[in-house]
Amino acid sequence: MYSSSVADAPPVREPLHAPVAHLVRGGVVEGVHHGSVVVLGADGEVTFQLGDIEAAFYPRSALKPVQAVAMVRAGLPLDGELLSLAAASHSGEERHLAGTRRILESAGLTEDHLRNTPDMPFDPAVRDAWVREGRAPSRLAQNCSGKHAAMLYTCRLNGWSPEDYLDPAHPLQQAIAEIVEDLTGQRVAAVTVDGCGAPLFSVSLHGLARAAARITTAAAGTPEARVADAMRDHAEMASGAGRDVAALMRAVPGLLAKDGFEGVQVAALPDGRAIAVKIADGANRARIPVAAAALARAGVDPALLGDFAGEPLLGGGRPVGSVRPVRALDPVSV
Repeated sequence: MYSSSVADAPPVREPLHAPVAHLVRGGVVEGVHHGSVVVLGADGEVTFQLGDIEAAFYPRSALKPVQAVAMVRAGLPLDGELLSLAAASHSGEERHLAGTRRILESAGLTEDHLRNTPDMPFDPAVRDAWVREGRAPSRLAQNCSGKHAAMLYTCRLNGWSPEDYLDPAHPLQQAIAEIVEDLTGQRVAAVTVDGCGAPLFSVSLHGLARAAARITTAAAGTPEARVADAMRDHAEMASGAGRDVAALMRAVPGLLAKDGFEGVQVAALPDGRAIAVKIADGANRARIPVAAAALARAGVDPALLGDFAGEPLLGGGRPVGSVRPVRALDPVSV
């Protein structure tokens, strides 16, 4: 289905985004969200594209399943909820903090060894409770702490230095970059620093979708399948209670889905059908409606996606509009 060769890095350029969603209030288009969308068929071929799917971009946390696969390939022995947490952008709930501590304890390490940026919990309600209790930002509460704990555990297992594990030249990060290129099928275009402090690898939207498809179609027991199974079976550990990406995985049988800051969403089905979305302005309100429309375009039953049409726009406290994917994403037009 996919070539084993690695193509050249995607071009670094200003992306040629297109309108992907309209902000409609009272029947009038009030605003337009630009972005890019790619849909892959089960054979790995592009069946739909909108905008610029080949320009280099940063997947942000949508790349975490790939990073988790790299760590499992390097010997990380986690499974189940803790492996899901290793690929998580978690909400900072107590189960996420406790799980991160368990990963660190397995490595004989503590929170003090983490090098991610201290932060408050991602979930607004959890964050508000945290503030009421007078708790300060911490590395454990930051949404990437599970990934960082898993990185440290991987370092400990391989005899790699834990102090500088975020250095792009570190053996861990070199191993992750290799798997990013393997699964996306293309060279990394650029490397920078993600919000949590970890190296962030630039690929194309097409490459991101290809990586997700390769993870979901991998043979049982492989590192890819272990990551996919963990995230699907423990969707709330990979995100949090009430998070849309967890609800999406529960609603669509077999779906693996991961979101990322700045309006990124990737999802793939067990047969290899996959979608990837980038909202140009980073607007979260457009991410899920556009992703749901892309999944319908990929052949997912629209009846399963009814809860992901987006939050209504309010006027005077009542619904007066919505964020609607552009007509080109309507599966009826296929």
